[in-house]
Amino acid sequence: MPRGQTRKQAQPLTSRQQFDSTIKSVRDQLRKDAGLSGETDRLEQLTWMLFLKAVDDYDWAREEEYDEYEPVIDPPYRWHDWVSPDDLTSQRTGDELISFVNDQLFPHLATLSGARQQYLRSVVGRVFQGIYNRVRSGYILREVVDKLDTINLNSSDDVHMAAVFYERMLSEMRDAAGSSGEFYTPRPVIRFMIDRLDPRLGETVLDPACGTAGFLVEAHEHMKRDVRNPHDRERLQESLVGIEKKPLPYLLAVMNMMLHGVEEPRLYEQNTLSTNVTQIRDEERVDVIATNPPFGGEEERGILSNFPFWARTAETATLFVVYVMEKLKRTGARCAIVLPNGFLFAEGVETAVKERLLTRFNLHTIVRLPNGVFAPYTSIPTNLLFFESGEPTREVWYYDLPLPEGRKQYTKTKPLQYEEFAPVQEWWNDRQENERAWCVPVERLRENGYNLDLKNPNAAEPLEHLPPEQLAASTLEKEQRIAELMREIQQALAGAPR
Repeated sequence: MPRGQTRKQAQPLTSRQQFDSTIKSVRDQLRKDAGLSGETDRLEQLTWMLFLKAVDDYDWAREEEYDEYEPVIDPPYRWHDWVSPDDLTSQRTGDELISFVNDQLFPHLATLSGARQQYLRSVVGRVFQGIYNRVRSGYILREVVDKLDTINLNSSDDVHMAAVFYERMLSEMRDAAGSSGEFYTPRPVIRFMIDRLDPRLGETVLDPACGTAGFLVEAHEHMKRDVRNPHDRERLQESLVGIEKKPLPYLLAVMNMMLHGVEEPRLYEQNTLSTNVTQIRDEERVDVIATNPPFGGEEERGILSNFPFWARTAETATLFVVYVMEKLKRTGARCAIVLPNGFLFAEGVETAVKERLLTRFNLHTIVRLPNGVFAPYTSIPTNLLFFESGEPTREVWYYDLPLPEGRKQYTKTKPLQYEEFAPVQEWWNDRQENERAWCVPVERLRENGYNLDLKNPNAAEPLEHLPPEQLAASTLEKEQRIAELMREIQQALAGAPR
């Protein structure tokens, strides 16, 4: 690059048509590589390349802004050092390029770490400790990185297009993920939960199972309306915190937040449940939690020692509820969490957890989602629980979100739309019972053994139209009630005069 010429001057802006054409060409090239077997593999590889390109553009912008600046990645490992060196005769391709990437670039990046002012160095180090290059052909890799080098991620227009593309790719990856789909939440659900939580500038927002950072990106978009100056912008970026256990979604989350304008995302690659919840300090508690924790899985026994005896269970969703309760500030904090029906009616440890939830928090709303919202990854019925710290629950409002008229369930090609939440939003601040909403006093829930899986008394939905999981749960509930009545009859007969 000629002296005195800036990065932006050297790289012209990309039209939307050019951008889409570039990405399409890159994806077509990656499909030819024998080392990549599906969309999940291809997105992972495309992500680490885009990530290094974004870090390189970040460095270029700071070098133009500051007289003394230490780059995140040192030469000769910066993107432009090996993708577009000044001396084109030193440009690698074929086996030489693969050897450099696998044997030099990735091992070096995995060793990076830095102090607080070098936050991104530590992020790069964590990312490349769990991600590997799977592209086998050095000629395909050369074509791909050359095409990606034309994207200017210091241009707001290009970043916006990259973010739009990235969300589309995440959606496609979700569709291809199969059983790995647990770290994706439909965007309309995320948007509704953040809208109802209404996080404000100055509040800390946490997602302890952040996946690809959908909740944090939505919170950023929601809160940036309050930004008035550079100080506000810095406060906003520092207020978004995510934790993710798996390397791939962690990398996707970092990239997703960077593309949405969070330059130094506060994301941590670790198992949230490895935190001892009894030792969380007041200064570590947060104002807002929005999350869709994994459910149906099990944690290793060693994890259970981080929880009090009454809360020890292998069910991850229940452990996350306990973590969330301990992580929220004692007063004025609020949470929205996605939970399966099983948590609502489960007994044993779950009963103790629900008792603590209703005693220490105000569980004011449960939105019951219709069947198929998370299709095709799971058919398990799910619910959105909203609660606040500082006072106990006095009553719980339920809202039964209906399927669109004429539909039996959502599908991959006909998913839930955000507009379908409009009736709930209209009802939210002026609550009245109707055919979809009803209120249950906490005394009734306590008498019911903290079973929160209550059916809508105002709607007579035919039982045969319910999904199998709900049929099973309903049958179990009825059998439990019959057993209780039989015990009452036995007790009455035992005490009756002969």
